[in-house]
Amino acid sequence: MRLRNLSYLVAVIVCGILFSGCGYTTRSMVSNEYRTIYIPAFVNKIDITREMDVNSKYKIYKPTLETDLTKSVIDKFLFDGNLKPVKSENADLVLKGELVEFRRDPVREENDSVQEYRINIVVNLKLWDKKADKLKWQEDNFTGDSTYFPSGSTLQNVTKLSDDQAVAAAVADISRRIVERTVEEW
Repeated sequence: MRLRNLSYLVAVIVCGILFSGCGYTTRSMVSNEYRTIYIPAFVNKIDITREMDVNSKYKIYKPTLETDLTKSVIDKFLFDGNLKPVKSENADLVLKGELVEFRRDPVREENDSVQEYRINIVVNLKLWDKKADKLKWQEDNFTGDSTYFPSGSTLQNVTKLSDDQAVAAAVADISRRIVERTVEEW
């Protein structure tokens, strides 16, 4: 009888430990008062005529990048499910974004040829509580990136990407980061 009670007690303790976990949750930190978000088109604020540095005389830009970024952020919110993207008049929150920089920097060179590049996409973000007409948070120089080996790379055993594929990966990265930043505790 004692052995039975002891094994029952051990089973309860083990189950309690297993089900208690470490406190990790996949739930959003967004308050229950916020269910919807409006994401207007990101505004392109890249000044391509301004000189950058000695190596790169002018900033570069990918056409329609702000449109691709807006669509990707909306898609990531739909996938995440914590905040539903809606039209402006139905939104609890408004996420405004400005595309401020696009960079393609060499990371690795070999024999006077670039073997690896890093794409950086930089945005300024503002999250507004529409009902209270109050700024919840602002994040300047928020960055997403991707590193890639161009098709001309002579490195072996690496996946080579086109510039467009690398830009798409950087857009996906910054979109994921924007959603994470939005649904985390403010």
